Amino acid sequence: MIPEWLRPVEQGAASITVHELTRFMPPEDADTRQGAVLVLFGEGPSGGELLLTERAHHMRSHPGQVSFPGGSIDEGETPVQAALREAEEETGLDPAGVEVFGQLPELWLPPSNFAVTPILAWWHEPSHVDVVDPDEVHDIHRVAISDLLDPDNRISVRHPTGWLGPGFLIGPERDVILWGFTAGIIARLFEFVGWSSEWDETRVRDLPSYMLQGEPRRIDVQPNTRFRDPREERR
Repeated sequence: MIPEWLRPVEQGAASITVHELTRFMPPEDADTRQGAVLVLFGEGPSGGELLLTERAHHMRSHPGQVSFPGGSIDEGETPVQAALREAEEETGLDPAGVEVFGQLPELWLPPSNFAVTPILAWWHEPSHVDVVDPDEVHDIHRVAISDLLDPDNRISVRHPTGWLGPGFLIGPERDVILWGFTAGIIARLFEFVGWSSEWDETRVRDLPSYMLQGEPRRIDVQPNTRFRDPREERR
């Protein structure tokens, strides 16, 4: 059974649509690659927290990217099975201690053509987690939700293409940038359930150079949802 503080997320997941989360959903005629990520909520010294991984900095694609554990769905797997398997392979997580309580709509990443299903889960029996394969994962982050909601840790992240999106500063020294797909899900889900507070959206950080190596080919795809960035509406 999930704790009471997590009920707003459970209720929000039951009503949120792709239009509140992203500008892109899988087109009906697209032959997409199927993927799943585990949005795992736990309890730590500072209260609620999320489990995140930081990709190895030398990887050819998305080096240093902070994300939810996850990856491709293998043949015959469900999104839940894939998310739990990938989390175990990346962090050593014991799936037996995890209770799945919902999922978010399928989201599309045009550059990689991945249709990703975020699986929401509660870590009712925490197990030891650590870097399993240093060639793939640089670090494991158990990030307090209070830190993610702290306006001092919120930033706008700017990509060299001019793209601007929500971001968070995490890690003991607040020197790790959480941005992109994962930051977008966290920011928009927390805003949808009423957890977010105002922050200085003019605090802009450029991505460090190591995060830009092996960037996937940028493709010109028009948004296909009714998503409207609340930040734009407030300007």
